[in-house]
Amino acid sequence: MTTTGPHLEEITAGNLDAALGIRVRPDQEHAVAPVVKSLAEAYVHPGIAWPRLIVDGGRPVGFLMACLGIDWYEDGSVLRSGLWRLNIAAGEQGKGYGRFAVESVAAELRRRDSKQLYVTWHPGPDGPEGFYLGLGFHPNGETSGGETVGVLELG
Repeated sequence: MTTTGPHLEEITAGNLDAALGIRVRPDQEHAVAPVVKSLAEAYVHPGIAWPRLIVDGGRPVGFLMACLGIDWYEDGSVLRSGLWRLNIAAGEQGKGYGRFAVESVAAELRRRDSKQLYVTWHPGPDGPEGFYLGLGFHPNGETSGGETVGVLELG
């Protein structure tokens, strides 16, 4: 069976190098960690990190990592799920892959009975705020590590 259109693949030994090859534009590197850091975090947070390669037409176009029930305040009081990382390859931006990634995470969270999808973004004119607001996220008044916290209702 051949998959057409963008789809997600689990990270495996067979596609690891493709995932590690995903690079955002140089002017975006300050705003999102590289894939290698995300995969290291996934390794030390099993069961919480949900890393996936975004593939279209057999070629890797991006990487996403969701967080599933992360201990938000590190005290057990609040568990949140959402989009932890989103890296769309520099030459693949503006083609709908970012939207596809967010919609894919939303679908997975709905499947897991989550009612909200969280994300954080680097504030400022060079950050992705417009992208996330355009998808329906709303700042919830919090910051995390200097980044704006946004939430999308999945109801």
